[in-house]
Amino acid sequence: MWALWHNAPMLNRVSDALAAAAALLACYGAIRFAIVQPVFAIRELRVTGAAEHIKAEQVAALARRDIRGTFFTFDIVRLRNGFETLPWVRKADVRRQWPNSIEVQIEAHQPLARWNKTALVNVQGEVFEAAHAGRLPVFSGPDGTSFEVAAQYEIFRRSLAAIGREPVQVSLSPRRAWQLRLDNGMTLEVGREQVPARLARFLAAYPHTIAPMGRKAEYVDLRYANGFAVRVPEFSTANQPAKSAARPKA
Repeated sequence: MWALWHNAPMLNRVSDALAAAAALLACYGAIRFAIVQPVFAIRELRVTGAAEHIKAEQVAALARRDIRGTFFTFDIVRLRNGFETLPWVRKADVRRQWPNSIEVQIEAHQPLARWNKTALVNVQGEVFEAAHAGRLPVFSGPDGTSFEVAAQYEIFRRSLAAIGREPVQVSLSPRRAWQLRLDNGMTLEVGREQVPARLARFLAAYPHTIAPMGRKAEYVDLRYANGFAVRVPEFSTANQPAKSAARPKA
C-alpha cells in the first residue's frame, strides 16, 4: 500500500479510472432522468392493416393495459403480444416513431374454412378462433392436421374444377381416410390409399357416367380397384361398374 501511494503513474491511472466511472454514472443518471420525462410521453398509437377486424375500444384497452412508460421505456414485446391475442390478428409489428408515436402494423388472418365446427383455419393452415358470418368450406380432422387438410383441400379444389365442381366439406378421419362433399350435394368417399389415382379415375369417368345420368348422385365410393360405386336416391341399390372389385379398399 505504501508503494502505491508513492507510485505517481499508478495513482494517476486509478484517478482517471475513477473519474471515468463517475462520468459514466453521471451520464447514465442523466439519461435515465431524461427518458422518463413527460416530454417523451406517448402521444399517438397508430394501427394499420386490419381496420375491419379491430375495434377502437380493443385498441384503447390494449393501450391502457400494455403501454407503460415513455417513448424510450415502454415494452414493445408486451404490446406486440397484446395485439396478437386479438381474434383476427395473426402477427403484429410494433415500432417506435419519433418523437412520441407508436405504429402497429397488423397482419390479419385470411380465413380459408371452418375447422371442426368451432374455429376457423387460415390460408396458412393455422387454426384460430374468431367470429365469421360469411360462407366458408368446412374442414374436419384430428387435432394437429389443419395444415394437411388445408393443403389437400387446394389439391381437391383444383382437380374438381375440371368438372365444374368444388368441395364444400373436406374430412380427414382418425384413420387418415378422406371424404369430400361437393357443392352439388354429392359425397365422395376417397379413402386413404391411392388418393390421387382414385380421384383422377373418377374425374376421367365423370363426364361419361354420372354427368349424363339426369339424376342426382348422392354418394360415390371411389375405394374400388378399377372403378367406383354410385348411389342414386331413386334407386334402391348402388350402380357399380362391371370392372369394379367386389369390395372397396380403405
